[in-house]
Amino acid sequence: MSKRRSRGDGGLHWDEQRQRWIASVTVGYTPAGKRIVRRGSGKTKTEAKAKLKEVIRDHEDGVAIAASGYTVADAVTDGLTYGLGNHAKATRAKNESLSATHVIPALGARKLRELTAEDVDKWLAKKAKTLSSSTLGNLHSILNRAVIRAMARDKVKRNVVQLCAIPKGQSGRPSKSLNLAQAQAVLDAARGTRMEAYVTLSLLIGARTEELRPLRWDHVDLVGRPDHDPPTPPSVMVWRSVREDGDT
Repeated sequence: MSKRRSRGDGGLHWDEQRQRWIASVTVGYTPAGKRIVRRGSGKTKTEAKAKLKEVIRDHEDGVAIAASGYTVADAVTDGLTYGLGNHAKATRAKNESLSATHVIPALGARKLRELTAEDVDKWLAKKAKTLSSSTLGNLHSILNRAVIRAMARDKVKRNVVQLCAIPKGQSGRPSKSLNLAQAQAVLDAARGTRMEAYVTLSLLIGARTEELRPLRWDHVDLVGRPDHDPPTPPSVMVWRSVREDGDT
């Protein structure tokens, strides 16, 4: 006759439908008096009891860890759905595209609790062979924010992504900026035309073209206030920006 398990050790039984051993223990009660039961399962009794110990340890740490089936794809999708509310549409679209192309296919099936820093390092190193350093930074940021959000919602204990450095990627696309000779050629070509002021202003200040196009002459101060203390230099009023928050 088998010996009865001690109180507090929980129960252990075979689930015929799942074909697994199920270990369970009561860890407390809700305010309504309902038992709070934690369970662990495995193909053997030892594995089931080990899983239960892990669940209990998480409970004692005060972390209501999510179901073990919660994956990296779940975390990234949740971050894209609810974590980009204040970002511009273009930013959301870019993050969704990068996630669908590079993050989820490579890491999405991995259970979030089992994701390791080594997994992230290998993934970034592989991507560094074909992607630019800027894109690698974006990928790291997407995954990092997703795991931070998951931590805040008790889906995982720690963020291994923060422990990983971003490797150097490939060179980005060639710059489309004009060199000095090209800029001088454009100024020479515009001299004496109606476009001369617009072209000169575009080349010499940092405003975007969409900010310069709506300018009127009453937005431009070519003289400034040299007699002021301190003197006020010539200036241009920028009235429009592509940024949704109005920043220039």
